This record gives sequence, structure tokens and C-alpha cells, in this order.
Amino acid sequence: MKFMTKKLLMSGAAIFAMAGIATAQDNPMVGGAAMFAERNIVENAVNSADHTTLVAAVKAAGLVETLQGEGPFTVFAPTNAAFDKLPDGTVETLLMEDNRDQLADVLKCHVVGAEAMSGAIVGMVDDDGGAHPVPTLGSCTLTATYQGDTIMLEDENGTMATVTIADVKQSNGVIHVIDAVMTPAASAEGMQGSMETDGMASDDMASDDMAMAEGDNPMVGGAAMFAERNIIENAVNSADHTTLVAAVKAAGLVETLQGEGPFTVFAPTNAAFDKLPDGTVETLLMDENKDQLTKVLTAHVVAGDLSGAELMERTRANGGRYNMETVSGDAITADLAGGKLYIIDESGDAAEVTIADVDQSNGVIHVVDSVLVPR
Repeated sequence: MKFMTKKLLMSGAAIFAMAGIATAQDNPMVGGAAMFAERNIVENAVNSADHTTLVAAVKAAGLVETLQGEGPFTVFAPTNAAFDKLPDGTVETLLMEDNRDQLADVLKCHVVGAEAMSGAIVGMVDDDGGAHPVPTLGSCTLTATYQGDTIMLEDENGTMATVTIADVKQSNGVIHVIDAVMTPAASAEGMQGSMETDGMASDDMASDDMAMAEGDNPMVGGAAMFAERNIIENAVNSADHTTLVAAVKAAGLVETLQGEGPFTVFAPTNAAFDKLPDGTVETLLMDENKDQLTKVLTAHVVAGDLSGAELMERTRANGGRYNMETVSGDAITADLAGGKLYIIDESGDAAEVTIADVDQSNGVIHVVDSVLVPR
């Protein structure tokens, strides 16, 4: 017999097929997520699994409010893979607080203070004889060209970026996805020197970021986790948890999980959400299912700071199983098998703890490989 929650999620998938896609207004998918023309640039970008680095950078640079503003803006949005092309340590360097102004300038080199759809860009290129200068909000001017149906951008350092997804409409402009990071000339010239002379080479970063190292925190989703930051501040940087972060925001739980706590969060990965039936995540993210989404998410949260070792100890002391009540009021059970820690939901499905003891300022995160579904 199916549980009520699962029935709702399955039936909601059909609703999403009609209502959700219509809301997307023929926008292309980006990073595995629907893009909604009635949402602003930041609200859509946070849902793209391909843009977690960009989102983290926008937050670190203090540009969230700007890009949530009226605009209109045209944003050339580099993917995670685009950032990966930069020299080793560059992203980590830019994300350091001392380099906030430099980071902001790099990001603004991807933003134009007007809305320019791909057709308009092509028209401007034609009008200018094959190459059109694109002044940005940063200290740089890009050059737009095109070949066939493909628009290309060149920065002041000669770096070429291709628009891989065009015309992602937003309530305050448009996003064009690109495959390279655009940098101002001064930024590119000084990047490596800055890394070496300002204490930002890898060895210095290791000592400067001792808050993470002292807590022996593991990396999660390719990002360092800092014990002095709260659950939300760390989770937004994990490339493996973009779906979870989007869900937490949609459910209005950000403020709760930024609170004092302490909380123990069993954090399902993107791959965990992908195991759910087709359409389930999209259904949960619909406004009318906010209460159901909240219930599912809070079924992953236990009050208190429970380390992996403590969970194992309590499990052994209770005959191999340890029952916990979640914030949602539902029950989950810790179980040991083969030396591994599992969390079992009310339907009897087990999620393995794949990364334990990611310490936070307001609790602890344990990464799990399945979504815990309440009755």
C-alpha cells in the first residue's frame, strides 16, 4: 500500500506536467531545472545544478540584492565547468573575503545593464560589421560575434566563450549560459600574483582557513565546509546539494536552519532526489505543495547535535537500532550494518550516511544517499 505522501507526490507529477511547464513559459531547462520567466535571475539561478559556483560567488560578492532588482539585466552565466577551466586555486582565491571587490568586478563583467535577447545581439553584430562591443557593469567591455546560430563573446584577455543556452527569460532580464569565465584585463594579469603574494596560494589557504581544518571537516560537493558557518551558509556551496538548497528556500526554511539550533541534518544529495519518481521534485516545489515539502524536509532534521559516533553508540546501546523523532514529528531510525550507518524512514527505506560529521556553527550535517519520506 502506498503511503499518503508518496501518493501525493506521484499524482502531483501529472499536475506539474500541465501547470509547471506552462509557468516556465517555454524557457529552456538549465542545469536540470525548470527556469520560470516570472522569477528573477537569482531565484532561477539557485536551482541550476550547473551554476552552484556562480551562485556561491554572487553571494560572496554581495550581489544577490542587485541581481534580484528590477533591472533589466542581461547575464552571461558561466557554468561550474567554466570556472573549472580557471587556474587551480583561482575560484578559492576570489571567494576569500579580502578579494570581495575583485570578485565583484569579475562577476559584473558578465552583466549588462539592459535586456538583450540573442536575436538582438545578432542584429547589433550585423549592424557593426561582424563584431559588437558589449559594455558591462564591470570594468571591462566584451566583444560579441556569431557563427551560424552560435553567439560568442571575447573578453579583454582574448578568452572566448560560447553561448550554450540562449534566451532564458527572467522577470528582470535574460540569462545566456556560457562555457568560459570572462575576466577584466587587470584581474587576469594580477590573479596569479595575488594568489602567491597575498597569502592565497594553496599552502596559505590551508593555514588561513584553519576553522575548517581544526574541525577536521570533510569536503562536501567539492566545497570546503567551515565549522564557524551555519547549515545554510555551508550547504549553498555544495554542488551535490543544489536540489536540497532549492527545496529549503521554496519551503521557507532558510531562516530556521540559520537559527541557533543545534540541529542534526541528514542531507540528501542531488542523486538522492533523482531516485524519486519522475516529477516528484517539481511537484514538491509547487507553491500549493509547500506544506508537504516542509514536512518532507523537516523529516530530515533532528533537534540536537548528534555526531556519527554518538549515533552509532546509541544504536549499539539500543540493540542495534536507535529511534529519533524529527522536527516534522515523524520517526526515523539509525541502524548499523556492515560497519556502516543507515537512517531508515517510516516506509522502511534506508539511506546510507555517506559523509558523516560535517560540523556547523549550529549543529552537524550527515550526507545521505536517499530521501527520507514520511508517511
